[in-house]
Amino acid sequence: MCGIVGYIGEREAVTILMDALRRLEYRGYDSSGVALYRDGGVRVVKCEGKLTNLQRLLDKDRPEGSVGLGHTRWATHGKPSTVNAHPHAAGAITIIHNGIIENHVVLKRRLAAEGAEFASETDTEILAHLMDQNLRRGMSFENAVRVALLEAEGSYAVAVLSSSHPDRLIAAKNGASPLILGFGEGENFIASDIPALLAYTQRVVALEDGQMAVVRRDEIRVSKLDGTPVHVVPQTISWSPVMAEKGGYKHFMQKEIFEQPRAIVDTIGTRVDEEAGEVVFETCSVPEEVLARIRRVHLVACGTAWHAALEGKFMLEELARIPAEVDLASEYRYRNPMTGPDTLLVVVSQSGETADTLAALREGKQKGAYTLAISNTERSSIARESDATLYTYAGPEIGVASTKCFTTQLVALYLLAIHLGRRLGTLSAERAREHLHALLKLPKRMEEVLEMDPQVKAVAKKYAHARDFLYLGRGTNYPIALEGALKLKEISYIHAEGYPAGEMKHGPIALIDENMPVVVLMTKGRTYEKVVSNLEEVRARDARVIAIATEGDPEILSKVDDALLVPELGEFLTPVLCAVPLQLLAYHIAVIKGTDVDQPRNLAKSVTVE
Repeated sequence: MCGIVGYIGEREAVTILMDALRRLEYRGYDSSGVALYRDGGVRVVKCEGKLTNLQRLLDKDRPEGSVGLGHTRWATHGKPSTVNAHPHAAGAITIIHNGIIENHVVLKRRLAAEGAEFASETDTEILAHLMDQNLRRGMSFENAVRVALLEAEGSYAVAVLSSSHPDRLIAAKNGASPLILGFGEGENFIASDIPALLAYTQRVVALEDGQMAVVRRDEIRVSKLDGTPVHVVPQTISWSPVMAEKGGYKHFMQKEIFEQPRAIVDTIGTRVDEEAGEVVFETCSVPEEVLARIRRVHLVACGTAWHAALEGKFMLEELARIPAEVDLASEYRYRNPMTGPDTLLVVVSQSGETADTLAALREGKQKGAYTLAISNTERSSIARESDATLYTYAGPEIGVASTKCFTTQLVALYLLAIHLGRRLGTLSAERAREHLHALLKLPKRMEEVLEMDPQVKAVAKKYAHARDFLYLGRGTNYPIALEGALKLKEISYIHAEGYPAGEMKHGPIALIDENMPVVVLMTKGRTYEKVVSNLEEVRARDARVIAIATEGDPEILSKVDDALLVPELGEFLTPVLCAVPLQLLAYHIAVIKGTDVDQPRNLAKSVTVE
């Protein structure tokens, strides 16, 4: 959720930076800071907490200068604190950064061996040291930044200031975090989102992945990271306040689908210690005396959250080796469940106010279970009444059909499974490191999947007028099939059914004919060959088949009508990627049909009645 702003011109920079940061407060943050250049040096002022705290510091001792950077941070590496707040400095370099540097452990070890001393726990400071090291080796400012970023693996948006080159700022992007260049008269701007700039300029360019910009007062030059120049033409933005809130997207749901890489970065936050192979929860860790008596997990939820819970069962049983049951909250308390002090009751709710889930929580507590909530809403009823809460940090989700809250729930359950596996001794540090390393790759891989949007739109046009859809999956893909069918039902009003592929011949196969599109999730894994057999059964009934498959599967294209290919990221994270094309498919079909995408009929965002 971090916010980036940069200014170079003739005006007092600190006023512009603070105003722009306020316009980004909706993104969420836990600390903030500014850096201003003046008279040969850079002054950094930063603090934990809200912008009002930073403003009080600036009011007492206001830094001057017409070149500067500002940042609101949502903690990823390193807990929220003043020392971990951005900007970060090393030598002549001052930097602000959104994203995750996946190889930060390797880079930090190398820099430390070469004598670098680190003041913070962040991966951002590692970039500052790399860039300053390059400067001291005689590289130009531009090359110092470029070479450092070429070493960095992962997702980032950065803005960099050098005390030895104060006539320019450098901005670069690769991955989940957007970065916008604003073109003014005798002044230019950098921001992580367009609303930060609309008070100063309406002429903007969005940096593409792998691009870098040198921003001066009277010029902006863009190039690829290999130095190849890129010609850019500013776009004139004329957004209404509502359009600005949607970030230029046509619907909130569309915006929220594309926000998922960032939402996942924020949900991972500071919880991952990849080097140690640990997941650290500061606020929701189960006490040792409780963990010692836990013999099973009950996962309880409604709707989309129930699909996440079904996926969580696979994760908990495989990684923590603890039996897990999944219940619909509306059924849980009416069946006198075998719940007691030996049960960890995990309730999943985006709003934290879902009536059936809240009732199930109270039922479990009454029977003596230790309760843990997974929610996107702080201080909600479910969060307050649970013994512990594991928050997802998807940010506000306005569209009724859940997208980013679903994928962040999957990430939270994955983190929980690894955490419990390590504490129960069922998951080795080595295996945990492998799983965590894959998790840190997830945001970037999801960006790659989102690039398929035009392809998904073309598929949507072919099938938008079908009356029925069937979604099939096995194992960890089965809950995703359920979720894909739900998304289509919710917003397009097309009847759709998710089904375990192995059960298809026990009934649903009677429905299949040439008019029935069948979506088959068939990524590589332990059930792949079985799903291929199920696919052949579908093809023999003349169904039109859309496959969600793994990149590099040479056989799939000859077996289906359309294929949407996702990267391979393991048994538990590849399904998270599979959810994205299904969200896009539902979205584009709904748009073609002309339904109300953000507020579908008869549905509410938070179901607060039974």
